[in-house]
Amino acid sequence: MGLRETLEARLAGGQDDAMLRLSLAQLHLRGSDWAAARDHAVACLGHDPGQAAASKVLGKALEALGDTPGAAAAYRAGIERARAGGQIQTAREMEVFLRRLESRSSGS
Repeated sequence: MGLRETLEARLAGGQDDAMLRLSLAQLHLRGSDWAAARDHAVACLGHDPGQAAASKVLGKALEALGDTPGAAAAYRAGIERARAGGQIQTAREMEVFLRRLESRSSGS
């Protein structure tokens, strides 16, 4: 059983917390399962609204799903969450993602 399956089994067994959901969101993002990544990132933010890393995953998943406005909103919210939590590098990463997204959408 792989890591994703192990974490999914924990979730199915009733364990549901922000870190579990963030881990699942990241694994699904790496596996190109954008909808599952989105759903787990949203669930993570439900547990911990200040979780900037979940906003980053959410933005990437929404971008991959073609939801440009949703991705931009996720990145903007994540930048604020990261700044509030002193996570400067995470904020900078999302600023780059947001600029690239806005550049691509204005060029379309």
